[in-house]
Amino acid sequence: MAERPIKAERKNTDMTVGVLKTLGTFLVFLLVQVLVLNHVHLFDSATPLLYIYMVLLFPRNYPKWGMLVWAFALGIGVDMFSNTPGVAAASLTLVALLRPYLLELFIQRESAEDLVPSIKVLGFGRLFVFCLHQHLHLLLAFLLFRSLLVLQLAAVGSLRGWQHVAHAGVGDGARQP
Repeated sequence: MAERPIKAERKNTDMTVGVLKTLGTFLVFLLVQVLVLNHVHLFDSATPLLYIYMVLLFPRNYPKWGMLVWAFALGIGVDMFSNTPGVAAASLTLVALLRPYLLELFIQRESAEDLVPSIKVLGFGRLFVFCLHQHLHLLLAFLLFRSLLVLQLAAVGSLRGWQHVAHAGVGDGARQP
């Protein structure tokens, strides 16, 4: 009977260590992205997006809700310092949502449940294609959400401008639209 609480304590300690490791990884990726990589512009147009690698590091059996929470938190942290309101959070959360299903395409069925994608496990070719798919999903989602944000801001700006013109023209003989 005394053995049972020891196992429970060990499980809680392992869980705490896992959360602390994930938090440390989260902080490292956030700080590197915000303090270093956001100031690097390749060919004056492209910014390296290293923070997606955190989503790639989660083990196969990591809870999907946990992966979504960490991805959203990292994305919102990047958004706060990159002046992209919600775009990185939405796109990284979408990548985290798709990741378990995409990973299943690249691993064998009898693979371990705690598998972490790496060159040793997947081999260079499959890992490269897996990472390429994840990055393409992130970039497509990022561009889509950013263009929708720009369209929304343009629509709001044009409506406000239109109302301003309409109100300015009332009563002074100007033709109303």
